[in-house]
Amino acid sequence: MIKKYVYGDPIPTNAVVGGDIEAGEGEIQYFSEISFGDNIMLSYAMSDDDVVYGLGEANRGLNKRGGVYTSFCTDDPNQTEEKQSFYGAHNFIVISGMVNVGIFIDSPGEVKFDIGFTSTNMLNITPAEKDFVAYIIEGKSAYDVVRQFRGMIGRSYIAPLWAFGFQQSRWSYMNEDEIREVVRRHRENGIPLDAVYLDIDYMEGYKDFTTSDERFPDFPAFVREMREQGVRLVPIIDAGVKIEDGYDVYEEGKQYQFFCKRQDGTDFVAGVWPGKTHFPDFMNSNARNWFGSKYKVLIDSGIEGFWNDMNEPAMFYTEEGIEEAKKYLSEFDFETNDPGKFFELSDKLTHLSNRRKDYESFYHNMDGNIVRHDKVHNLYGAYMTRAAGEAFESIAPDKRVLLFSRASYIGSHRYGGIWTGDNQSWWSHLLMNIRMMPSLNMCGYIYTGADLGGFGSNCTRDLLLRWLAFGIFTPLMRDHSALGTRRQECYAFGDTEDFKNIISIRYSLIPYLYSEYMKACLNDDLLFKPLAFEYPSDDFARTIEDQLIVGDSIMIAPVYEQNAVGRYVYLPEDMLYVVYRSSSMRKYRVMNKGLHFIPAAVNEVPMFIRKNKILPLCRTTQCTDKIDTSMFELIAYADSACEYLMYEDDGISKSFTQPENYTSFAIRDSEGVLTPVSSKKIVKLTLY
Repeated sequence: MIKKYVYGDPIPTNAVVGGDIEAGEGEIQYFSEISFGDNIMLSYAMSDDDVVYGLGEANRGLNKRGGVYTSFCTDDPNQTEEKQSFYGAHNFIVISGMVNVGIFIDSPGEVKFDIGFTSTNMLNITPAEKDFVAYIIEGKSAYDVVRQFRGMIGRSYIAPLWAFGFQQSRWSYMNEDEIREVVRRHRENGIPLDAVYLDIDYMEGYKDFTTSDERFPDFPAFVREMREQGVRLVPIIDAGVKIEDGYDVYEEGKQYQFFCKRQDGTDFVAGVWPGKTHFPDFMNSNARNWFGSKYKVLIDSGIEGFWNDMNEPAMFYTEEGIEEAKKYLSEFDFETNDPGKFFELSDKLTHLSNRRKDYESFYHNMDGNIVRHDKVHNLYGAYMTRAAGEAFESIAPDKRVLLFSRASYIGSHRYGGIWTGDNQSWWSHLLMNIRMMPSLNMCGYIYTGADLGGFGSNCTRDLLLRWLAFGIFTPLMRDHSALGTRRQECYAFGDTEDFKNIISIRYSLIPYLYSEYMKACLNDDLLFKPLAFEYPSDDFARTIEDQLIVGDSIMIAPVYEQNAVGRYVYLPEDMLYVVYRSSSMRKYRVMNKGLHFIPAAVNEVPMFIRKNKILPLCRTTQCTDKIDTSMFELIAYADSACEYLMYEDDGISKSFTQPENYTSFAIRDSEGVLTPVSSKKIVKLTLY
C-alpha cells in the first residue's frame, strides 16, 4: 500500500510516474510531524532491532543507522566518514523490523536524514523547504517495499550490451596516438576492452560538443578506426557552457535565453574548466530540448555513448566570491597574534568553490515559474541527464545510447545510469562501493559502478586487482584515474597476466550479468541484493554488509582489506564455493551453512553458487562484439530439478519483452539422474 501526503505547494520533480497510490489523509502514517517556524520535521521512533536501508549514493554501510545524511548534490571527492553529502540525492529509505515501511521525500531542495545520530532510536527527516511530498509505502518485507517503490518511479534505464564490457578511462588521454597506445597495449596483452573514455581534453578549449582539430584532426575517421578494433569512444559532456563569442552553443543559449539568470535578469557566471561559463537552465523544457539536440553532432560522428559530468553543478569560483575574498584580504590584519584568524583566512581562500551562497544567487525559469536554484538544486544534474535521454529518442530512436551521469535525483534513473563520482584509491572506498550497490539499485539505478581502482590518489597493484575482482560484477566496469596520479591502466603495473585473467572472467559472465540486469530493469527488481532480502528469517544475514546476492544464482564475498589472504564468509544456506584464477581455471568445494574462513589470493575471485541454481558461462573474448551465445558451460549445485531463464537480445535495439528473448537452461531429474536440457549447445556441465 502506498499513500501520498502533500505539504504546501511542492515543485514537481518528475520522480514518480506510476503505482497504485492513495491520497493520505490527516496525520502522516507512522511518522509524527513537528513544526518549527515554516518547516516540518518528520519523526519515527525506531526499535532497537530496526534496520534502515536506502538513500542510494550515501556514506557508511547498508544499514544507515547512526549517521546523518544530507541530500544536496555535492562535488567532493574526499568521501571520508564524516561527509554527509555525495554527488547524488536519493531520498528513499526503508525501515525494516516489526513493520516494514518505506518513505520517499520528494523534494528537490536539501533534505536531512538524522537516523539515530542525535538520539539513538529516533529517525528525523527535515526538508529545507516546507513544500514537499511524502510517500509512505507499507510492505510484507523490506524487499516488498523496495519493489513497490520501483514500480512508482518507473523502469530503469537500459544500456546497450557493449557497455557491459571492460572500459578504460583517465583524465586525460590527450590525442589520437595516446588512445591508440592504450588500445594497443590492451590488445597485445590479451586484456579485453570495449571502450576508451575521452575526458575534457578532447574538446577545443573545453567547449561542449566540440573536438580539438589539433589533437583529433579527423574525429569521425578516428571513431571508425577504433570501432573497427572493437572499441567505442565515450566522450564527456560538462554542464558549463564557455562564454566565447562565435561559439555556437554559447551564442544560441544567449539568443534564446536558455541560461540560468541572476536576480537582476543577467546570465549567471561561474568559473569551471573553460574559465567563465554559463549554466544551461535544464529546469526549462525548451532549454532541455535545445541542449539535448546538441548531442547529435557527436552521434553523427559515430559516438554511441556519453558521460555527463560537473552537473551538481560544480563551480570553481564566482566573480562575487573572488571579490569577497579580495576585500577580505585587503582588510586582513597580518600582524595579528590570534591563530583563529589564520584558520579563518585559510577557510576563506580554500572555500571559493561550490559555495551555498552562490547556489542561492541564481534562478531557473521552470516553464514560467521563476525558482531560486537552491530550491531545486538536486534536480539540476538529473535534468541534464533527462535532456540527453529525451533527445536520444529522436536522434537515435531505434538504438540504445550509453548514458550516465555524476549528479542525480530519483527519476533520472529512467534516462541514464550513474557512476559514484570522484572517489579515491583507498581500501575504504572499495568497501563503500560494495555496500553502496544494493542501495543504488533500491533507488532505481541499475546501470552503475564506481571508478575501479579509485579516481584520486595513487592506486596500488593489489588494490586494483581486488577492486577489479568486485568490479567484474558491476554493470559499469570502468578503470578511471585522475591526471597527476600514477598510471592506472592494467599494463602500468608490470606483469599483466593476473589482470587479464580477472577481466576475462567478466566476459565469461556477461550473458548472465546482462540477463540479470535486464530482468531487474524490466521487472522493477534488484541486481544486487542484501542477504537479508533473500533470507529474511535469518537474523545473522541481516547483519552482513560485505556479501551480496547478484542476480538469481550467485553470492559474492569480495576481499577489500590490504594484505588480506582471505576473509570470513557467512553462508545462509549450503552453497558451492567457486574460486576463479581465470575464466577457465577454477576450484570447487561444497560448503555447509555457517561461518567459514576462505583463502583468496590477490589474483583469485571467490564466488558462491546457491543451491538448486544454475550459472551459465560463455567463452571469454576480447570484446563484446565477439561473444558467442550459441554454446555455454553450466555450473550448478543441485540435488533436484532446477532451471535458469536467460534473457538475451541483440543488445542495441529497444524490443525488450519478446518471449523469444528467453532461453531455458534446465537440469532435469530422470529417475535420480540429473541431466542438462537447453536449446543452446552445452559444451560442459559442472554439477555438484
